[in-house]
Amino acid sequence: MSKLTDRMYGYLAEDEDARVCKDIPESACNDQPQAFLAHLWSLTLTKLGDSLVSARLVLPWMLTALGAPSIFISALVPLRESLALLPQLFIAQQMRQTPVRKWFWVIGSIGQAFALVGMVVAILITQGVLLGWAVVILLALFSLSRGVCSVAIKDVQGKTISKTRRGRLSGLAASIAGSLSLVTALVIIFAPEVTNTERDGEAWVFVVLLSFAAALWLLAAVIYARVPEVPGATEGGGNALVEALKSIRLLWTDKHFGQFVLTRALLVASAFAIPYIVVMIQRSGDGSLTGLGGLMLASGLAGMLAGRFWGRWSDSASHHVMAAAACLATLIMAVALVLYIWQPDYLAQQGLAGALIFMAAVAHHGARVGRKTYLIDMATQETRAQFTAVSNTVIGLVLLLGILLGVLEAYAGVEAVVGLLIVLGGIAAARALRLPNVQHD
Repeated sequence: MSKLTDRMYGYLAEDEDARVCKDIPESACNDQPQAFLAHLWSLTLTKLGDSLVSARLVLPWMLTALGAPSIFISALVPLRESLALLPQLFIAQQMRQTPVRKWFWVIGSIGQAFALVGMVVAILITQGVLLGWAVVILLALFSLSRGVCSVAIKDVQGKTISKTRRGRLSGLAASIAGSLSLVTALVIIFAPEVTNTERDGEAWVFVVLLSFAAALWLLAAVIYARVPEVPGATEGGGNALVEALKSIRLLWTDKHFGQFVLTRALLVASAFAIPYIVVMIQRSGDGSLTGLGGLMLASGLAGMLAGRFWGRWSDSASHHVMAAAACLATLIMAVALVLYIWQPDYLAQQGLAGALIFMAAVAHHGARVGRKTYLIDMATQETRAQFTAVSNTVIGLVLLLGILLGVLEAYAGVEAVVGLLIVLGGIAAARALRLPNVQHD
């Protein structure tokens, strides 16, 4: 373990003696600085990649610009989110039989890179309906690979990174990636002659974005392979379907876990907040702020400024972070809805609209950091992968139900959708406050 690694870890994790080793094996304690840095750089690269290929922003923008039918655009977010979550019960059972699990993350990262390379090829040789089908199919591969990484990283973090250091790891990665995505957004904003010309010019912009993102995932895989992971327990493996059905029982046999999953399900209101706020801004008459560069700028600023704050708070009380994030998202949606109904001209102003999008993104970052830290710290080494998979499977189903929000909007308008999300956000905040504090166990 090099002195440079120790110094970098001590500075970034604010752990001068590198000996905070709560609930990780003693054999992993001395290697924690190397594990922390490998996780940090891998997460930073993939979080930056996520901002470049966002299913909420970049991919819909790309399909619209390149002439794909709107039916493919409406499928992007549900497909991206649910397919990354639903198969995780089965993945967790397979992972359970493998002592060293970092290789699942490495393979998943490579799979995401290959999917993005496929999209680049599709942009170059197809258009219209064919392009739409290619992107949807490759996004499915991307999401499934993402699901493998999601289960693996929580389990590996639980074995290599100490409690009270995991939240700041996630927060640091979000802050660094947010800063880098901010630079990308500024490049796009100040290069309108490149991004707003003919189709071929727009196509090359997305070719560059997706190619760069694919390279980020490949580099992240190389770095993550260097995580010093100690072998874990392999008991409890078995037939994936049988074990998955047994795992579902945890929702009612483990009261604490069931309460967390219900709270997390309600927190999806913060995930749906941003696209519906954007819809209200667009319909109020402001199209410029919903441009690709502007939205990436708001998201990047949120990640850069909020990540470390949420991360440090999560290490002391992650349930309070979830509650605060839910309250903030609910407040922002309420303000946006009031303006949309009574003062749409104000909502169309770039400064105010940008502030709303920024604060909604801050709330979403808080919800993500808080619930990830809470789950990892709540579980033990023996239950962490199982808890993660069950939780993510339930949330995947909830996100699929999010498609019904489109039906609600068609019949009752965007006001009804946002009103429902406000109610769900308020309930999420109340329930999060009632969860036990797992950081002080």
